[in-house]
Amino acid sequence: MSSRGREAARRNPGPRTTGEPWGGVRPFSIKTKLGALVVTSVLITTGLSVIAVHTKTELRFITVFSMIATLLITQFVAHSLTAPLDEMNAVARSISHGDYTRRVRENRRDELGDLAVTINRMADDLEAQDLQRKELVANVSHELRTPIAGLRAVLENIVDGVTEADPETMRTALGQTERLGRLVETLLDLSRLDNGVIPLRKRRFEVWPYLSGVLKEANMVASARAGIASGSGSHSRTDVHLALDVFPPELTAHADPERIHQVVANLIDNAVKHSPPHGRVTVRARRGELPESLELEVLDEGPGIPRSEWRRVFERFNRGSVSRPHGPGSDGGTGLGLAIARWAVDLHGGRIGVAESERGCRILITLPGLPSTSG
Repeated sequence: MSSRGREAARRNPGPRTTGEPWGGVRPFSIKTKLGALVVTSVLITTGLSVIAVHTKTELRFITVFSMIATLLITQFVAHSLTAPLDEMNAVARSISHGDYTRRVRENRRDELGDLAVTINRMADDLEAQDLQRKELVANVSHELRTPIAGLRAVLENIVDGVTEADPETMRTALGQTERLGRLVETLLDLSRLDNGVIPLRKRRFEVWPYLSGVLKEANMVASARAGIASGSGSHSRTDVHLALDVFPPELTAHADPERIHQVVANLIDNAVKHSPPHGRVTVRARRGELPESLELEVLDEGPGIPRSEWRRVFERFNRGSVSRPHGPGSDGGTGLGLAIARWAVDLHGGRIGVAESERGCRILITLPGLPSTSG
């Protein structure tokens, strides 16, 4: 939900269920106003009639004065009822045309005020759904880019004669294809993402060969992007060195490898973009406190993230205060990488955040593993 929608929800957390005095009739309701209009008209007519009797004024003048006073009061009450309806009609028309930014003023304490609250909540919900649809497209594009680039790199190397179509190379291509299929299956079901019902397929795996494969894929993707960029006359980041530090070497973890792959790949991609020329990005893995738990760190040598941005940097479409990544031709991306990483870590019940670092940016991930030893 947008900031405006959250603010509306804060101002109006729920239906107006405060106690209603006057035997269930609200003093500012439309029924009360119409009843007051009838009573006022009767009182005016009666008062003028009494005045006519005491002053011996002709009845026809009293009738005219009574009608004029009643019409003026009726016009005032009718305007107070129709003006907010015109505003609501204009807002509803804008919403039907796809403009979810307009809201109805909530300055009434009658049924029309309740209707204004309902219309504003509907606009908030529609705005949130529209944003989710846009995020779906951005998420799909962002997540499919990596395996497609890796697969293209393998196939181009084979076509250009750089590598042979040996079983190992074809297994790499097959792995990318299988990963692409899994991503398509997951991303097409992103409507369940925010509800936290995406199932995790946890298993025990060795950390060193697993992360080594992730870094190898990152290098392949960087080479593929460099080839595409050179063909178009632009540049891409191939000067950043990726390093892996796992201790102990036989370290194992219990998690969903596919989701952790999303985390590490997105963090590496983000770190490379913001690394200085010929910089270094290090992926570090250590044993956590619980059995099969894991602590991951991704460190770069870039400008770092200001402390004021540490919380906001994991929000979707937030690109931080660093307006331009380092290196020629580097783009800022879609601002989804860290948000996707946070989502995957949250599914595991883990934690992710920016940590203190003497140089560059340091992202720390803690995965809970198992509550007890698991074979």
